[in-house]
Amino acid sequence: MNYIELFFRYLENEKELSLNTLDSYKRDIRQFESYINEHNLKIEEVTKTFIITYLIHMQKSGKATSTISRNLASIRCLYQFMYNSRFIESDPSSNLESPKVEKKLPSVLTKKEVELLLEQPKPSDAKGARDKAMLELLYATGIRVSELISLQLNDLDLKGGFIRCSVSDNKSRTIPIGNIALKYLKLYISDYRKLLNHSEEETSLFLNFHGSKMTRQGFWKIIKYYTAKAKINKVITPHTLRHSFAVHLIENGADLQSIQEMLGHSDISTTQIYSKINKNRIMEVYNKTHPRA
Repeated sequence: MNYIELFFRYLENEKELSLNTLDSYKRDIRQFESYINEHNLKIEEVTKTFIITYLIHMQKSGKATSTISRNLASIRCLYQFMYNSRFIESDPSSNLESPKVEKKLPSVLTKKEVELLLEQPKPSDAKGARDKAMLELLYATGIRVSELISLQLNDLDLKGGFIRCSVSDNKSRTIPIGNIALKYLKLYISDYRKLLNHSEEETSLFLNFHGSKMTRQGFWKIIKYYTAKAKINKVITPHTLRHSFAVHLIENGADLQSIQEMLGHSDISTTQIYSKINKNRIMEVYNKTHPRA
């Protein structure tokens, strides 16, 4: 009986997988099958030790930890199918831990690079004022680009200097804006938003030239345009300003819990990665400047 073909049929017919995910499963299992065949084994004869040996083989071949983890997930899925279908009496992949995927440290800008980027939009017309307000607000609050473009006029408290960011229908967080971002927000709203707005019913804060809510793609183009104009030799995404916001707060002594709340992280372990970036920077400065480093 060809268990692998039965497994593929099961994935195709009973699991609602995207074509890419399905192809990924098939590729992982075909590679595993080749390794089994090289050792003159049958798929149902595989042991836990053999799977561990295969994972070590992948590691020695230079495969990334994320690739090894994904392969183990595919193998687990195969053996769970075989066990549930009673093709095997025990699952050799049970209780095998995935190798920990080390989180890549996000790219951040220096304070000088942030200043250079934020200096590019000139608030002398509707486009410049809107772009200046968007970039200043993104760096001042660390909100996600999806949250930025979803802001409504009634999410602002200009008098108090806060924005309300809605994460879901019943969950939101309040974030201070900061004087500079507040200044350019007020300018955009009082003098320029009306030039972009074609409908009294439109309540989105940031509008494009069609009078509609700014899109993610539209904002991506804005970031790329001003990055090129500032001649910053880094790949800058909307998320880069969010990362920079967090790291610069830590550098100036902010506590992780406050940053977690402002960023809207449900788990503080997600926020802790910014501490790691700061430690790396401190070490870099120390090694460059200390006479006995």
